Amino acid sequence: MAADLISLFDVDEAAVRASLADTLAGADDGELFVEQIQSESLTFDNGRLKGGSFNTDQGFGLRAVSGEAVGYAHSGEMSLSALKRASDAVKEVARGRAGTYAEPPRGTNTRLYGDENPIGEPSFEAKAKLLADIDAYLRDTDPRVRQVSVSIAASHQKIEILRADGHRVEDVRPMTRLNISVVTGEGDRQESGSFGTGGRMGFNAFIGEHDWKAGADEALRQALVNLSAVDAPAGSMDVVLANGWPGVMLHEAVGHGLEGDFNRKKTSAFAGLIGTQVAAKGVTVVDDGTIAERRGSITIDDEGTPSAYNVLIEDGRLVGYMQDRQNARLMGMQPTGNGRRQGYAYQPMPRMTNTYMLSGSHEPEEMIASVKKGIYAVSFGGGQVDITSGKFVFSCTEAYLIENGRVTTPVKGAMLIGNGPDAMKRITMIGNDSKLDTGIGNCGKGGQWVPVGVGQPHLKMTETTVGGTRT
Repeated sequence: MAADLISLFDVDEAAVRASLADTLAGADDGELFVEQIQSESLTFDNGRLKGGSFNTDQGFGLRAVSGEAVGYAHSGEMSLSALKRASDAVKEVARGRAGTYAEPPRGTNTRLYGDENPIGEPSFEAKAKLLADIDAYLRDTDPRVRQVSVSIAASHQKIEILRADGHRVEDVRPMTRLNISVVTGEGDRQESGSFGTGGRMGFNAFIGEHDWKAGADEALRQALVNLSAVDAPAGSMDVVLANGWPGVMLHEAVGHGLEGDFNRKKTSAFAGLIGTQVAAKGVTVVDDGTIAERRGSITIDDEGTPSAYNVLIEDGRLVGYMQDRQNARLMGMQPTGNGRRQGYAYQPMPRMTNTYMLSGSHEPEEMIASVKKGIYAVSFGGGQVDITSGKFVFSCTEAYLIENGRVTTPVKGAMLIGNGPDAMKRITMIGNDSKLDTGIGNCGKGGQWVPVGVGQPHLKMTETTVGGTRT
C-alpha cells in the first residue's frame, strides 16, 4: 500500500516541492516529513471493559539543518499556507549561509513488515471478547487471583519523506501489543505478575487461544512466585541475569551512551573511546533494525535512511555509535539508520531500534553452578540511568537466591546498582542462548517515545552491588 501523503496538501506536488526547495536553500540538510496515523486501545480491568480509545492524526514536520543549528516547525493543517508559515520560521536557520545540501540516503527494496491495518480486523467486539476471555481464564485457573488487567493496543502509521533534491521515500508501519497483569493474594499479602507481547504485525499472532493462554499462564506464574518471595539480601555478590527482557539494563545503562548526539557533545561515558576496550572480552553488542516484524524494527528511519545491522561493541571493544544524519555529518561518520522521531511534531534524533548482546559459549546451568552466593535476576521493572556517568539502578520483578550453585528461594525488593561501563567489564560468562524480548519495549528520550526491542543471553556478572531489605 503506497502512502502517497503529499497528496493530502491542498495543492499539487510541484507547489510543495517549490516551497521545500525555497526553505532548504543554503541548508546542509533537511526534509519534509508527512505522517498519517490511526491508533486504538482497549482496557479490561476488574471484570469489565474499563476504557477504549480511537485516534487519528495527520500533519507534517519541516526541518532545515545548518551546521549544529536546526530549524523545525510542524502543523496538523495540511495546506500550502501552513507549509509556507512553517517555511518562514525554519529557513531562518540557514539565512545568509551557503551550505552544501547533503547527499540523499541510499535506497532500499527491503520490506520488514506487511502493511496490514490491525485496527480494522478483528472487530471491536472480537477484541473486547478476547480481553474478557483472558480475564475469565485467569480467575478460573487459581482462586488466589484477586485482580486482572488486560489491554490491547494497535496503530497504523504511514509516513512520507520528501527532500529538496527530489528524493522521496515512504513507509507503512503496523504495530500491535497485548499486556496482561495479574494480582494474587493470600491473607493480607498481595503480589503481581505480568506478561506482554507485540510486534509489527496484525493480531492473529495473539488471538489464538493457545497463544494468549501461554501469556496468561506466564503472568500468573510470576505473580505466584512473588507471593512466596522473601526479602532480598543486600551487598556485593555475583549476579546471573536471564536472557531476553533483562537486556533492558543493557539498553539503558549502555545503549543510550552509544547514541551519536551524546558522544558528539561528550556527555556520554563512552565519548572518545572508539577503538578501546569498554567491556569484557567476548561481549558483542549490536543494534539491528532489520529483523522482520520486530517491535523495534523499521524499514527506513524517520530521515529516510534504511535501517541496518550495526555492531557497536565487538569482543569488548567499542567500534561504533548509533547515528542520525546531522550527528553523523558533524562527527565525520556515516548515518546508521537510527534517526527516529515519535511523530511529525518532533524532530529526529539518534535512537535505538533492537539492541542486544550476541551469544557466547556457556550453558546457563554452568553459570548458576559457579555461584556460591548470589542473585538470579529473571525480569526487571523500572530503572534509572545517568548517561554522563553511566550510573544505574534497576529493580527486579522476578529474582531468586543462588546458594551453593543452586537456584533456591524467590526474593522481592532486589535492585541492581552500578555503573554501565564498569558492569560491562564485570561480565565473566556469556550464555549461548541470546534472545530478544517478547515485544513490549518503549524508549523515552528528550520527551519522545519510540518502540524498541532489547535482548541478551544469560550473563554472569561478578561482585555486583545488590540493594535489598535484608543483610
